[in-house]
Amino acid sequence: MKRRDILKGVAALPAFGAGAVAEAHQAPPARDYFSELGLRTFINAAGNYTSMTASLMPPEVMAAIQSSAQKYAMLDDVQDKVGEKIAELCKAEAAMVTAGCWSALVLGMAGVLTGMDGKKVAALPFPEAAGMKSEVILQKSHANGYHLALANTGIKFVLVETKEELARAISEKTAMLWFLNREGPVGQIKDEEWVALGKKHGIPTMIDIAADVPPVENLWKFNQMGFDLVCISGGKALLGPQSAGILMGKKDLIAAARLSAPPRSGIGRGHKVNKEEIIGMYAALERYVKHDHAKDWKMWEARIAHIKNQLGGLKGVYTEDILPPVANHTPSLKIGWDPSAVKLTREEMGEKLRQGTPSIETIAWEEPDSIRITVFMLQPGQEKIVAGRIREELARASV
Repeated sequence: MKRRDILKGVAALPAFGAGAVAEAHQAPPARDYFSELGLRTFINAAGNYTSMTASLMPPEVMAAIQSSAQKYAMLDDVQDKVGEKIAELCKAEAAMVTAGCWSALVLGMAGVLTGMDGKKVAALPFPEAAGMKSEVILQKSHANGYHLALANTGIKFVLVETKEELARAISEKTAMLWFLNREGPVGQIKDEEWVALGKKHGIPTMIDIAADVPPVENLWKFNQMGFDLVCISGGKALLGPQSAGILMGKKDLIAAARLSAPPRSGIGRGHKVNKEEIIGMYAALERYVKHDHAKDWKMWEARIAHIKNQLGGLKGVYTEDILPPVANHTPSLKIGWDPSAVKLTREEMGEKLRQGTPSIETIAWEEPDSIRITVFMLQPGQEKIVAGRIREELARASV
């Protein structure tokens, strides 16, 4: 075959230049999987609850997840480097990304029990059989279900109410003192005293602050207070992956906790967190620490004011500003009504908002004729839709 015939053949072939390569790697068109699967989506005027798929991740976090999905890295290396950055941001000795706050509780408890002893790691969840300490002390008011994460390691609970009871409860079996921050206001022993008692008796302390930012200062407050371990959710106000969380605290305890976490086997094997979630959690935390929180607060207050204004003048309807003292510490609004003036129960209101277009989720409040809304999960302009729909249902039910 002559050279010019070869060139003619090449010219007739499809182009495989830069443009063709770029086209081959072009992202497929976006699909609306919620629509394809027939899933109900809604305006979230309730809060970042797990059942409601927590928070929406901002572009910076999604970009971090997307970029880290394009390359391989060793999982331990990712945890090492990200852990160093998180510890620096949160003013802790060390940190690791976990599969949510529950996972942080389990792995942190495991680290306290086993230390760096591989045989003890393999013995969990049977600490007593391996000669480990096996009891955790907590206040009765803090035993509301979240404490059960610790029981995954095989420990038993000892409930107390006063510092005198705590002193009597301490024994050679006591492994840790546990504190649930959201119940801090109702317990007799407050956080600083709890830490002091732990140090006095030489017992590690752990605090669960799952949904307790804002304020942003809580990210380092409890490390600086002296808690040995601090656990927090990643998918709530931090706006990280819902299935991620952070365990931070003393360097030796974080190292021990990682012995029960993937890629190793043990009771934490199912607490897998992938490289994308680890990087995404770091991106979310970094964003949150640098964020303008004062600006957000003003925006939330403006949304509350708009909704209150739109409900003004409705017969028998009243509103009340609510600011939770600890967990989900953001402005929210109670909307109540006189049942003699508005023939509507809170359950009926919730269902009407849920089944409307667009669907809206709120919270049933303590009283039978009231609901509560939060605004920090709303997207721009959604407060107008929420206010309009609530007013519409209240006006329709008025007598």
